[in-house]
Amino acid sequence: MKRAVPILAAAVVILAGADILAGGGGFSLPGGILLWKLRIPRVLTAVLAGCALSLSGAQMQALFRNPLADPHIMGVSGGAALGAALASLAVGTGLWISGVSMVVAAFAAAFVTALLLVAVSSRVSGNTLLIFGVLLGFVFSALASILQFTAREESLKLFYSWMAGSFAGTRYLEIIIIGAALLAGVVMALVNARGLDVILFGEEYAAMVGAKPQSIRTLSMISASLMTAAVTAFCGPVGFVGIVAPHLARRACASSVHSRVLPVSCLCGAGLALAADILANVWAIPLPVGSTLALVGIPMIIAILLEPSCHPERSRGISSQK
Repeated sequence: MKRAVPILAAAVVILAGADILAGGGGFSLPGGILLWKLRIPRVLTAVLAGCALSLSGAQMQALFRNPLADPHIMGVSGGAALGAALASLAVGTGLWISGVSMVVAAFAAAFVTALLLVAVSSRVSGNTLLIFGVLLGFVFSALASILQFTAREESLKLFYSWMAGSFAGTRYLEIIIIGAALLAGVVMALVNARGLDVILFGEEYAAMVGAKPQSIRTLSMISASLMTAAVTAFCGPVGFVGIVAPHLARRACASSVHSRVLPVSCLCGAGLALAADILANVWAIPLPVGSTLALVGIPMIIAILLEPSCHPERSRGISSQK
């Protein structure tokens, strides 16, 4: 743990520097306007988004005791996509207005979806909630696909661009919003860290030792959903960070204790997002960051699936650290 944090922090700093230089078909030092208006906001967005999604994924994997649990599986991204599709259909008086309305609608729909999940989480068990989230995401995706057929051509292009995912184009106010959501999510996650440790052994065990599984589940859902809603609204439905980063964090700190895993997950998530953003922007025509994240994340997920010890509840890290 003591070695992992400075090494990962140094890697994030190096990747951030490389990401600032990435663009225009290679690596180059940008001028003042390009640096402050495009490159630095893009890097800050990648760091914050990576931290938020990885922190959300770590909580989801503990909550559902599923190594592939991810905030996008819970339907929050599907809700955001439906909101964006509704905005692209309803607003067509200009690309700027369409873009603003789409972000607002995506955030609102994602947050409403999150509130719905929080409400349902107080009535059902963890596995049932996971199935509910998956089905909810399918319903939202189906409705969004239907709406796309009636959208205007310009709005449809904007919608597809948002769906591809990107850390570019965010303004400093939007970065502040993502940062505020991340800060709130971090506080809730750290407060809930001990509860996540206990719930790894199952809700019955958590209740036996005096914990409150419903409170743990609700707080985790609020934390993860808030961060995912903010990131998805401004960056699109980028995935894989929330699945991969927590596993890398557990290996880096050789533990499943969440007071250690959560901060390291943030560093791993930021590093993954920066690496994907560099890969997306070193070409003459930038690639969608959602695609480059898939290229980086899918091989890691396959490795996780093939490893028998990938399940968080099987880890002996908690007992070994006590």
